Amino acid sequence: MAAEVCHHANAIGALQSHSYLSNLNQHQNLRSNSLRLVTKDFSCSNGLSMGRSSHFGQRNCIVTRSSATHSQTSVVDPVLSPSRSNTSDATKKSNEAALILIRHGESLWNEKNLFTGCVDVPLSSKGIDEAIEAGKRISSIPVDLIFTSALIRAQMTAMLAMTQHRRKKVPIVMHNESEQAKAWSQVFSEDTKKQSIPVIAAWQLNERMYGELQGLNKQETADRYGKEQVHEWRRSYDIPPPNGESLEMCAERAVAYFRDQIEPQLLTGKNVMIAAHGNSLRSIIMYLDKLTSQEVISLELSTGIPMLYIFKEGRFIRRGSPIGPTEAGVYAYTKRLALYKQKLDEMF
Repeated sequence: MAAEVCHHANAIGALQSHSYLSNLNQHQNLRSNSLRLVTKDFSCSNGLSMGRSSHFGQRNCIVTRSSATHSQTSVVDPVLSPSRSNTSDATKKSNEAALILIRHGESLWNEKNLFTGCVDVPLSSKGIDEAIEAGKRISSIPVDLIFTSALIRAQMTAMLAMTQHRRKKVPIVMHNESEQAKAWSQVFSEDTKKQSIPVIAAWQLNERMYGELQGLNKQETADRYGKEQVHEWRRSYDIPPPNGESLEMCAERAVAYFRDQIEPQLLTGKNVMIAAHGNSLRSIIMYLDKLTSQEVISLELSTGIPMLYIFKEGRFIRRGSPIGPTEAGVYAYTKRLALYKQKLDEMF
């Protein structure tokens, strides 16, 4: 029931996401010799399992070659574009990409210690500062495509973070919920398109629905039902609050969306940022790091602190937060990211 309520409440977001991604997938610049992924679930390790069995199983990634007749419509970043002499090498490494995860900053209900869930509450002043600081931390990481939940606090976080990016591209929310919305939001300048980043809002990335706890004060709820009961609702994997979602239920929709819509973009070499929520991001991290249901319930994510993954050779490798003393290690891992930062330094 909870998942159904959340689904209907965000039906427009689902239409936007599906429509835009269908168009994007149909118009990828595959050229005549590019790579297309066929994914078979539950069969190939991503190299991070460390002997653990994941709730979502393993991935089997089969890369096949295909020809494409569609014209190029995706944005090409000249900072990332290879020279003609390096085209063949770039094609070989086209499945290397950066994945940035950001939990939204503090919301006005976080500030008041209220259960929020799927209620659409904006950021507090502290949350705005956290989003801007998050943007500074990823200001030299390439971003080609942004996914957010359908909730304003995640969308604000993504937009504010991108104001700090050194590339100065403008994030633009895709509106494909109707033919009229699509027509009215068209951009007719190719130069402007090249300086833009598509933003896709999807209800599947929403925070888990807290049911009858939404809007209640957390401390008062603990006093009423007992700390142990409230802790069980908040931190167990498969026990939902009254008429709400469990983490398991949230993971089913969030991970399915990641696998079906986001992972294929990474496989074509697109650098992706996801701005979402504690539980939807924990679910995705559970999938990426192959955590068990017991391990994920103890996973804590700070608001406004980006996490960086490198997707390379069919594997997701977590690099932590790309700032301070760890920054050198982040860029040393991949030549492509180091070159991107070098070019930004030269440009700006």
